[in-house]
Amino acid sequence: MNLDSTDDTRVQLRDSLARYLADHEGLAGLPLWRGLARELGLIGAALPESAGGLGGGFAEHLPILQTLGEAMAAEPYLSSAVIAAGLLQRAHTLQASALLPRLIDGDVLIAWAHDEPGLRDDPAAVATTLQREGAAWRLSGRKRAVQAGPVATHFIATARSAGRAGDAAGLDLVLVAADAPGITRRDLTALDGRAASELNFAQVPVPDEARLCAEGQAHAAITRTLDEAALAVCAEALGVMQRLQRDTIAHARERQQFGVPLASFQVLQHRIADMHIAREQAEALTWAVVDAIHAAPAERALAVSAAKVAVGRALRCVGQGAVQIHGAMGITEELAVGRLFRRATQIELMFGSTAQHLRRITRLQRSSVV
Repeated sequence: MNLDSTDDTRVQLRDSLARYLADHEGLAGLPLWRGLARELGLIGAALPESAGGLGGGFAEHLPILQTLGEAMAAEPYLSSAVIAAGLLQRAHTLQASALLPRLIDGDVLIAWAHDEPGLRDDPAAVATTLQREGAAWRLSGRKRAVQAGPVATHFIATARSAGRAGDAAGLDLVLVAADAPGITRRDLTALDGRAASELNFAQVPVPDEARLCAEGQAHAAITRTLDEAALAVCAEALGVMQRLQRDTIAHARERQQFGVPLASFQVLQHRIADMHIAREQAEALTWAVVDAIHAAPAERALAVSAAKVAVGRALRCVGQGAVQIHGAMGITEELAVGRLFRRATQIELMFGSTAQHLRRITRLQRSSVV
């Protein structure tokens, strides 16, 4: 299966979303989130019917994210509908069960506050603490690069209630309102021009029912969430590359050099062909591993890392090819190709860079031999 599947439901979903984005160009943040929820009913496409969703499963995220990626509008869908909703879906707590239908309806928008300066290759290197205080808890620590942070109504934060940074045991996931006392937010602009936030949690009160996993046992949920996010951003990347390739072909046909179109030069034809092959290979591998998201952790990790490496390499091939064929104007803000290139660069680094996923593949292959 691939993102051009003839499945009627997916094709209709993708086409209606593409039309909506074309009619609402530039829509972002909360207005985009509410439009996707209330006008298109897309937020619940992959989520269970018991919560008010359509019951499609994780694979339904991929055509949505490809289409959003092509329009440079993947946020806040990626952060809230994929990451946060996935965590809520598996939490099995009363608070999570109550909040998931509200997320599907667009009433709330939840961002995942996980990344910290020292995490790097180890998702367990969490320094944010969760300390018991009577019948409740206190959350303290800092988070960086929180996608959708400026518009979030809630945060799901990773924290440590026991052990030291790097220990798999002792990790927790907690749900806090964005306006809870003790939260300080500083908004910033990421490499690709999108808004993100740095968060400081200073003794934020957390009731016991706001914890989404059994005490200290969130490691498995965190690693699965990172794998789901990595595969989801691969789907977004396919849309980014598709737009880069389309705009580059149009430019090569229209732009003339020495009285003839750029597209007539054989060297540029070969470059565009390389871009097309790289994107097609990345797309094929992304869809080939989508079922592995439900596999055992080692199998899932190996499959996702393989896809992320292929997509990362394709992003460089397509992005650099697009910029070079456009020339100096390819890095300007006026052309979409410049913004797409910056997003492509950001995606290559998100949820593990190509180098990090290559190292994980090596570790997994060595452990399987042993």
